[in-house]
Amino acid sequence: MQALYLIISLIVVIADQGLKYFILSNYQVGEVHQVIPGILSFNYLQNNGAAWNILSGQMWFFYAISVVAIGVCLYFLFNKKYSEPLFDVGIALVLGGISGNFIDRIHLKYVVDMFQLDFINFNIFNIADAAITVGIIIIFIYLLFFEEKEKHNNDQ
Repeated sequence: MQALYLIISLIVVIADQGLKYFILSNYQVGEVHQVIPGILSFNYLQNNGAAWNILSGQMWFFYAISVVAIGVCLYFLFNKKYSEPLFDVGIALVLGGISGNFIDRIHLKYVVDMFQLDFINFNIFNIADAAITVGIIIIFIYLLFFEEKEKHNNDQ
């Protein structure tokens, strides 16, 4: 069953890296093109920090955090004690997202961001960032609403 979750992670990495390759090949830094007018644009940015470009330039810190986070995700995916489909999907999305941005940091020394939401003032982000965010939301939903039910059902 873990293979399914690794495939989810791989799909995230392939989609993320594929779109980043497209942006790198077709855009100049700062170039903006509307995709869905008033809703979404591609805006090519190079981010050498974390969200909101915090800790800019601290690559070794991000390398270390990424390696630890990937290890933690793999631990949860392969530990039968934590084998719950909703939780595992969340972990798989986080793993794929962390891996996608880690590839950028190793290969380019920055992360390629491109999604700009035109209807709200929000940071520009990429597929990996979106996968991490959705994955964390899924994990929280599981922990808040389903974990106790699972424990209760297993105790009976």
